[in-house]
Formats: sequence, C-alpha cells, structure tokens
Amino acid sequence: MTIYRATVLDTPGDLPTADGLRVSEDCGLVVKDGTITFRDDFPAVRAAFPDEQVVDLRGGVLLPGFVDTHVHYPQVRVVGGLGRPLLDWLRECALPEELALSDPVYARGVARDFLAGLVHAGTTTALVFGSHFPDAVDALFAEAETVGLRITAGLVVSDRLLAPGLHTTPATALREGKALVDRWHGRGRLRYAVSPRFSLSASDAMLESCAALMETAPDLWFTSHLNENLDEIEHVRRLFPSAENYLSTYGRHGLVTGRSVLAHDVHPSAAELEMLAGAGAAVAHCPSSNSALGSGLFPLRAHLDAGVRVALGTDVGAGTGFSLLKEGLQAYFVQQLLDGGVALTPAHLLHLATRSGALALGLGDQVGDLSVGRQFDAVRLHPQPGSTLDVALRHPKDATDALAKIFTLGTPADIDVVRVAGQVVTAPAQLSLDGSLSPMETR
Repeated sequence: MTIYRATVLDTPGDLPTADGLRVSEDCGLVVKDGTITFRDDFPAVRAAFPDEQVVDLRGGVLLPGFVDTHVHYPQVRVVGGLGRPLLDWLRECALPEELALSDPVYARGVARDFLAGLVHAGTTTALVFGSHFPDAVDALFAEAETVGLRITAGLVVSDRLLAPGLHTTPATALREGKALVDRWHGRGRLRYAVSPRFSLSASDAMLESCAALMETAPDLWFTSHLNENLDEIEHVRRLFPSAENYLSTYGRHGLVTGRSVLAHDVHPSAAELEMLAGAGAAVAHCPSSNSALGSGLFPLRAHLDAGVRVALGTDVGAGTGFSLLKEGLQAYFVQQLLDGGVALTPAHLLHLATRSGALALGLGDQVGDLSVGRQFDAVRLHPQPGSTLDVALRHPKDATDALAKIFTLGTPADIDVVRVAGQVVTAPAQLSLDGSLSPMETR
C-alpha cells in the first residue's frame, strides 16, 4: 500500500452536464495493488494510515492518464504530410507506409516508436487502428503488453480501392482476426477491436465478415471511420446506393452498438446522430486531423444534443502529434470558430481527454478519473523550471485558470511520470535496422 501526495485535478462527472473540475490542492491517494482505495486531504489520509509509505508528487499537477480513442499505429513515421485532403493524403502518405508493415521487423520498430509516442504524451489508454498485416498486429500487442499500456486494437481489413497489397478476402479476414482474438483479447490490459478501414474500402461481404468476427468472443469492440470528408461520403453513397446513409453501411450488419467507436463524424445527418445515440455508440473527435486535412469543423453541439457520447482522438498520422493536451486546445479552437459551437471550459477539455474517453471505451468504472475504486492511471505534469508553462503555473488565479494554462501551453515535454495501475511505465527502446536494440538504448 502506498500513499501518493499531490495536487490533483480530475473530472468525475459526465458531459455535457459535467460535475465540473474536482480540485484537491493537497490530496492523499491510497493505492493498493494498483487501485485507489482511499482519497481525502493528505492530513486526514496520513492520520488514517500513519505507517504507510508516502510518495510526494507536489511541485507538479497530477491528472488522470489520458485516453486516446482514435490513433493509427502504422502512421507514426508519416506525421506532417500537410497540404492534402483525406483521400489524397491516404494515397500519397499513409498507405505506402502501411504497406511497409508487411515486414515484421519493420513493424516491430514502428510499434515501439508508436508506443513511445503514447507514453511520452501521457496516454495510458488508447483505441488503436492497427495494421492490415497480422504479424504487425501481433507486434503491436506484444510490445504494448511489455510496456503496460491499456490498448484496444485489431487487424485492419479492406477488400477494394486501396493498394492491392493491403487487400484481403472476407474469409481470410475472419480467419486471421479470430486467431488474433484468441491470442490477445482479454489478455492483461489488451482487448481486440474489429476494424474495417472504412466502408469505402470494405464491401458488404467484408462487413458481414466483421459482423461474424464480432460473434466469436464476448465484449469485442468495433471501430472504423465515418463522415470524415465530403468526397469520401459521396464515394460511399455511390458504392452503397441502397444504404440510407454512411452509418447504415455499418449498422445494417449489426456493427453499430454500445461497443462501437466511430472516428470523425464531421458531417453527420440527423438520422445518423439518432442512430448513434440509440445504439450507445461513441464518436472520436479528432480536431487536429480534421483541420490539417481540411475535413471540416466538428459539430459538437449537435452530437451532445442528440445524446451521442464524444471523446478525443489524435488520429496520428493525419493528426499532428500524440498530445491530448493539444487535441483539447484544438477542440476548443474549433468550437470557438464554429457558428453555434459549444463554449468549452478547461474542465470540459480535461473531461474530453480523460473520462470521456474512458466512458467511450467502456472503461469508466476502471479509469478516467482518480476516484476511489479506479485504477491508479495518472500522469504527473511538471514543466521545466523557467519554461513559459512553469511561469504561468506559478501565477494562476485559481485551479480552473491553471488547467487552462496547462491545455494552452502543455506539451509532452511537460509530462514527468506516467503510471498505469500504479506502476511507472517507460517508453520502449528503439530498434536498429536489423531489428536488434539500438546500442545507445541498451546502455
């Protein structure tokens, strides 16, 4: 049993009517076997547990671990491909790199780079868009298990309109997906997500195969893309002339449920919002990616008014980095620019980056805030002395103002320590070209 002493900020409520920011200036968190068992002001905690070890984390701010609900593992090395809309960016930047993951050694190196990006950014839980190659998905899960993050991911499947090397058949997708489910789903902190790339590249037969895979094990997740780009939506309409809308291309196969997270949904119809809400499905809002690709401004108010759960995704590599602090700030900017946008507060941004993601991924009773009964997934933010954030945090008006400064100025460089279930997690070492550990990383 360990007592952690810290300034703690978290948001245990819900959106859109969040309970607001919970502020504990001198908090004591009692953690046993990775779970928070007691929380109170530190003097009260110390009095109740006079003999337990104390880890003093004052001098920084302790936040819940960040939760990323949409991020692409194969694309970490192609971040920054600016100047292209979605379909051009896929063809010229993302898909050529994704083909490279057919080499298992290359895939292992990418997996380590990807997980390092998550750790450095303070992301402890992520719904990850995997690879088209089973060996590469194995590499991601194996490395994630070693690092200790909470990862939900799966084999990405398509059978048309991509580079031929990324195509598979419905039967092969089902067979390979089932083997991955058997190896990884429910193993430690790992879960499996059935992942057609999008219905643009997945025929009805492939989507039916995805539905069949969903039936092979309990509590599998589903993720894909939805209504990201107007050209994409028009292509989907032509490919599925009998479908009512983009979402129904998934829904008519039973793929829109309470365990579904659809990325983007920048251009939803009222019928789609009603279907998402009725199913209990969630949407991953990826503001940096939507801006970088010129996809549009996310209608957050329409989603919340319809009762659709929304969380944040970085969408690396169309997004501009792994930091959910930056995504929160970009979400704020988008709503400021949008006619009828939601007036997001710092508490809303923290909720979107933490508890909203946990709720979207069905983990709200385990992570997302620092309440009693939650796993102790936490990040300590401690800016470098003399940095602009350090200066700003020494002069806040109150805790809300301090949190606003954290989202405005914070970067991965300000993340000091990352814990999952109380254990400190570190980024994996890089690989050399032959797949062995880099000499510098083995010292």
